[in-house]
Amino acid sequence: MNNLYYVLGAGILAMIYAFWKTSWINNQDEGTDRMKQIGASIADGAMAFLKAEYRVLAIFVAIVACLLAYAANNQGDSWLVSISFLSGALASGLAGFLGMRVATKANNRTTNAARSSLAKALNVAFTGGSVMGLSVVGLGVLGVTGLYVIYNYFELFPNPQKLIQAITGFSLGASSIALFARVGGGIYTKAADIGADLVGKVEAGIPEDHPLNPATIADNVGDNVGDVAGMGADLFESYVGAIIGSMVLGWAIFGELAYVTLPLYIAGAGIIVSIIGTFMVSVKEGGSLQKALNIGEFGSSGIMVIVMYFLITYTIDANAMGIFYATLIGLAAGLGIGLITEYYTGTGTKPVKSVVDQSITGPATNIIAGLGVGMQSTFIPVIIIAMAIVFAHHSAGLYGIAMAALGMLANTGIQLAVDAYGPISDNAGGIAEMAGLPSEVRERTDKLDAVGNTTAAIGKGFAIGSAALTTLALFAAFSEIIKSKLGESPFLIDISEPIVMAALFIGAMLPFLFSSLAMGAVGRAAMAMIEEVRRQFREIPELKAALEVLGKGDESSWSDEEKSIYEAGLTKADHGRCIEISTQAAIKEMLLPGLLAIVTPILIGLLGNLVDMGPQALGGLLAGVTVSGVSMAIFQSNAGGAWDNAKKMIEMGTEINGKSFGKGSDVHKAAIVGDTVGDPFKDTSGPSLNILIKLMAVVSLVVAPFLF
Repeated sequence: MNNLYYVLGAGILAMIYAFWKTSWINNQDEGTDRMKQIGASIADGAMAFLKAEYRVLAIFVAIVACLLAYAANNQGDSWLVSISFLSGALASGLAGFLGMRVATKANNRTTNAARSSLAKALNVAFTGGSVMGLSVVGLGVLGVTGLYVIYNYFELFPNPQKLIQAITGFSLGASSIALFARVGGGIYTKAADIGADLVGKVEAGIPEDHPLNPATIADNVGDNVGDVAGMGADLFESYVGAIIGSMVLGWAIFGELAYVTLPLYIAGAGIIVSIIGTFMVSVKEGGSLQKALNIGEFGSSGIMVIVMYFLITYTIDANAMGIFYATLIGLAAGLGIGLITEYYTGTGTKPVKSVVDQSITGPATNIIAGLGVGMQSTFIPVIIIAMAIVFAHHSAGLYGIAMAALGMLANTGIQLAVDAYGPISDNAGGIAEMAGLPSEVRERTDKLDAVGNTTAAIGKGFAIGSAALTTLALFAAFSEIIKSKLGESPFLIDISEPIVMAALFIGAMLPFLFSSLAMGAVGRAAMAMIEEVRRQFREIPELKAALEVLGKGDESSWSDEEKSIYEAGLTKADHGRCIEISTQAAIKEMLLPGLLAIVTPILIGLLGNLVDMGPQALGGLLAGVTVSGVSMAIFQSNAGGAWDNAKKMIEMGTEINGKSFGKGSDVHKAAIVGDTVGDPFKDTSGPSLNILIKLMAVVSLVVAPFLF
């Protein structure tokens, strides 16, 4: 028990690191007055959305906590599961808040650093991302370990099984907040992005992130609420889900506390290794940004392998090497999925180049090519996941699968730091454009952003891969709970049973319904945004006149009168109205997809109880949603990433059939349409699906004792 205080110490160290790096970022130069003003507008919009979202979620969390406490008391279990739930929701929300806060401070400071050099800009952007990464793992470890230590110290439970069962509420709280944050943030960012792209770049022909575009600030706000707060909450719930799933199985299978506390030791060690990894990321002027980030990620993974070996062999007596091999398999699978994701979405790769080449014949062929790349990209990751499941189980049984999931997420701190760096870089480019900085500044931020697109895709690949393994671990934990509750051993699910097959089909359908709800929400919000941007271009005289001047070409050819007309229009766009549209749409539309994930498992379990097959029906549902959801998530995330970087390759002057087209060409407009289609794929429905499958598994695990 005393060793767990070292784990708590690692969590505290992560938070100290996060606050130290936040202080460092605060001390960096924000740049010109115009840059400060733009940065403040983005920060205010992001925080306004977060406050509005959290007000709604606070009501949801309070209701669910009361229902959990009531259900637990009715069944003679501890109401403390609701305290765990509240703690998980609070920690997840706090992680998103801290990450968002530092990201909105780092964006214009990254832009200012890019005025000097690419290396300085990378340092600021990555430091901002590292605050998000270390905040997530720090709060995760402090939350799970803190609850375990407190419940143990005050002897609140008669046996370890009841204690661990109560801690599962922490994972439910984290998963619930993650789904709403991911869906809500995705709707927000894509509504603004689509409005800015289709009206601004395609219809009006103005550059990306131009200050004359009313949706520009909302677009930059969206990068933070979707890819910083949303991704942070996503990996937070993956992280704690993997830890708690391993703890549940450790006690259920072995009945020894060593197997329960081992995941906590690995998580604590992962924090230290992630901090070391952040100091390994650096680049010289003219060096490879991707290589610099890979050194930090792969270098920390190598250190983690050594650390896990000593931790496992020191803690475990029986089959220690089998458990070590399982964690190693999970870590290798995560890196493998990341590399495959990079291949299918990275700038300059063969699949993305194929999308570029097919853009020459218009939007239709661009979209067809992107869909083909996304579908093909599911093949190898699914094979990797399948092999990881088989070999991890061969090494250490069901506990091995859980430890493989934990191994994949052991250095989440550095993984998320690399991922969160992307939206900060994207914002930096937007600020450079809006502030009218020299072209070389935008070129540097575009280089950061292009690599950021790939790191974001890799992060989504890690999240999806871990979702598959974590869900299987949670499913195994659910089976163990059913066995202990009903006294059935083994707990078998027979797919020839009609009720199980029906539930299996329903589960396989849910990712499609969920994606439909998410993408439909983006479409409706985007329509409102498009109409608003068109209205402003049409009805605001100064804005309309400035657009006409901009359409005349190079600024050097403008008359003094035209320059004054243009300058007058720069401050007339109503950014606040666009921010309001995105915020209202996101808050309204996120509720139904979120409730679908929470209510469906309970409903299927209750319906199954009518024919005395509730656990089997619920098991069939989980199997269907997991298999279907993983492939759908990979497909959507990678297709969107390929479309995005195909557009960027065209903007950078990539040749097609020996000819370069560039911005403003018909080929570029075709790529913009494809990227717009891909936006809700990669930033809303795709990454939300991995939370869907985990949340349904966690809900099943938590409510199983009350339902059956």
